[in-house]
Parts: sequence; C-alpha cells; structure tokens
Amino acid sequence: MRKALKFDHTLALTVFFLVIFGLVMITSIGVPKSISLSAPGVLYPSCSDANVDCYLLFKKHLMRLAAALVAFFVAYKLPIKFWKKISGLFFVGIVGLLIFVLVSGSSYDTIATSWLTIFNTSLQPSELAKLSIILYLAFWFSKKKDSVDSFADGFIPFCIISGMVMLPVILQNDYGSTLVIGLIAVCMYVIAGAQWRHLALGFMVAMIGVIVVISTVPHVRERFQGFTRVDEDCIEDYCWQSQQANIAVGSGGFFGKGLTQGIQKSYWLPQASDDFIFAASAEELGFIRIIFIILAYFVIALRGYTIANHAKNDFEMYTAVGITTWIVVQAFINIAVNTALFPVTGITLPFISYGGSSLVTSLMGIGILLKISENTSYHVRSTTRRIATRRASTSRRKYRRS
Repeated sequence: MRKALKFDHTLALTVFFLVIFGLVMITSIGVPKSISLSAPGVLYPSCSDANVDCYLLFKKHLMRLAAALVAFFVAYKLPIKFWKKISGLFFVGIVGLLIFVLVSGSSYDTIATSWLTIFNTSLQPSELAKLSIILYLAFWFSKKKDSVDSFADGFIPFCIISGMVMLPVILQNDYGSTLVIGLIAVCMYVIAGAQWRHLALGFMVAMIGVIVVISTVPHVRERFQGFTRVDEDCIEDYCWQSQQANIAVGSGGFFGKGLTQGIQKSYWLPQASDDFIFAASAEELGFIRIIFIILAYFVIALRGYTIANHAKNDFEMYTAVGITTWIVVQAFINIAVNTALFPVTGITLPFISYGGSSLVTSLMGIGILLKISENTSYHVRSTTRRIATRRASTSRRKYRRS
C-alpha cells in the first residue's frame, strides 16, 4: 500500500491553481511586452516576423517556475529543525545582502534600486528578506516568549531586528516591500504577546515616519497624490496607472473579453504582466472568473492560520503565522492597488505575477508551511481517525468472512 502524503492538500492545490493561472495569464497578457523586449528596433513588429518572439515572457517565466519548483521541493523536504538552526545565519546573510544592494544594486528602469545581477540573472534580496525575518522572528519569539511583553527586553529588540531589514529596504526606495515586511513583523509580534501600549507607540512612530516620507520624497508624494485623484483628469504617471487599472477591471465586466483579447495591456496599462496582472486578467476574464483568485487567497489564509493554530511548537506556529500573513497581506495589497483602493506600491501578486525572486521565495515559504502542516496536531488527529476507521472496517470484513 502506498504511503499517503501527509501535508495539507487543500493548501497545496490552491497554490498549484494560482501558479498555473499565473502561467496562463502571462502567456496571454505578456505578448506586447515580449514583442518590445525581443524586437526593440523593429518598427512594425509582428508575431510572424522571425526576429519577434511573442512568447518570450512565457518562456522566461517557465524557466523561473522550474527554478521555483526546485526551491519549493527543497524547502519542503528539509526538516523544520534545519530552518530553526540556520535562521540567525540566514537573517544576517540577507541583511548583508540588502546593504550590498545599496552599493551595487540596479533599478532596471524603476525607482527602486532593489536588484543584483548575478550570472545575467536578476535577484531581488528584499523578497528573500521577507522569509528571513519570518524565520528569525519565529526563532527569537520562541526563545523570548516570557519577555516579549517587556519594553526593554521585548519591544526594543523587536524594533531593532525589524529595523535591520526595513531600513536598507527603505533606502532602496522599495516602500511596498517595506510595508509588507512591517506588517508581517507586527502580526507575529501581536501573536507572540505584545503589549498594546507598545504597539500604539510603534504605530505613532510609524505614522510620523510615513508623513515625513510622503512630505519629503517626491515620487512617494506623487503616488499618494495620484491615489487621491484617481477619478480626476490627470497626467501624473501614478494617477495614470491607477486610472488605467480601473478601466481594465471595469471594461472586463462580468464575463471578460476573453484570453488574449485585452486592450489595456497593449498600450495603456504599465507593467500589465507584473504589478498590474490582476487588473489585466480581470479585463480578459471578467468578475465571475477573477473572483476565484480572491477566494483562493482567502483559502490560503484559512488553511495557513489553521496550520499555525495546530502547530506542535512555538517556532512552527510563529513561522506558519508569518508565512501566511506574508502571502495574504501582499496579495490583498496588490489587489487593492489594482482596483485603486491603495496607492501604487510596486509589489507583485504572489504566485501569479511575472518575477523570479518573488515566485521562488513565495514557493519556498509554501514548502515550509506544508512541511509544518505534516506535524500539526490537527493532521495527527485526522490521520489517527482515518487509521482507526480503516482498521475497524478491516475487522468487520474479516468478521463477516469468518
């Protein structure tokens, strides 16, 4: 008899659905960008032209997906004790990498200088930073659980640990990743037993920082102003992006225009296969179909927090909370940006957007989460019930034969 796989099948199937959905939509939406990348000098490019590769993005994404799946299986196969043991070294290494980006990073025609070029491949350390802070905070909270509610031994060290990751990401002008990392850290801190007065103090300091950034950083101010003027005529880049995303979502209606039939992706919607893939997909698929993507992230939240609730120890519980919060918060911030409910942040839609670093690290996180699900008390009880039921059924069959 074959041994049944013990991980959370609902979570795994939901993530698999989102990965396949992303592959399909990048194939459909990525044609204009594939043409511009493969034949930048061709005046009137056509897919029939030998110099034009209309599926360049699909091919690149497929290669990145293959690498991400390898990372997923490695993360799943490694024991949780391994991640706990290397959490400190991993954290220090990523902080060092984030600092190195400030010296030798590339922007790739974006405002954020967040990428390193390694062997003709771009790497975004801020994506790895999300996983590293989850693992290290999980380790730290599990060791310091009796002093987490202390100001000197809990709140101050927490701020230092979080700041070590967030400060270099801020200096890279990657405010979207900073927001996600901050929300992950705060959520884990709350679960660990933070004092509400400490959280209130941290919130006030964060709000002061936000006001200072909006007031002094031009492109952040433009994004915020663009968000407040989405319904007005504007020529600002960020207002334009939000407006065109709204048009894409609205023009899709209930049933969509059909795969490859979207218009916004070709001329008006920037980063249609990356940051704004949700809006571009909504135009082609319509509300009736795109709603399943939103529901999929709700399923991930439900299954992820259920795994955390039944984890066998504190480290696994905090890790499960952190990974689930990371995926779900980033997804809904991206969807809010795509529907003009939040200023443009420049973060990807997990498992769907075109982007290798995001895809690799997200699937690594899911691999760890599925590994934790193997050892949950919920799964153990379910497995015990199934075994007991199977043995009772076998006994009844033997009794009837005799």
